[in-house]
Amino acid sequence: MSKKTPISDTPWSNIQELIDNGGNVSIGDIPPIRCAAVAADENNMLAALLRRDGESLTDLLNRLDTALEAALTREIYTDEIND
Repeated sequence: MSKKTPISDTPWSNIQELIDNGGNVSIGDIPPIRCAAVAADENNMLAALLRRDGESLTDLLNRLDTALEAALTREIYTDEIND
């Protein structure tokens, strides 16, 4: 029997929590945007981030995880695409 890792002990725990609860994350080309990260639950877009010049994928995922924490705990939604 494998032991399940607690969410708080994993990298990007907010992303994992969203996906574990039926949400989704899309990362990549969303024309005309070269690269974005979008996270949503079954009802709402929770975060939409543009990848910054020179930003690594790891850094983008870190920012997405932070934006999801704000959305899930304080109902603060980040939208860098539609602003």
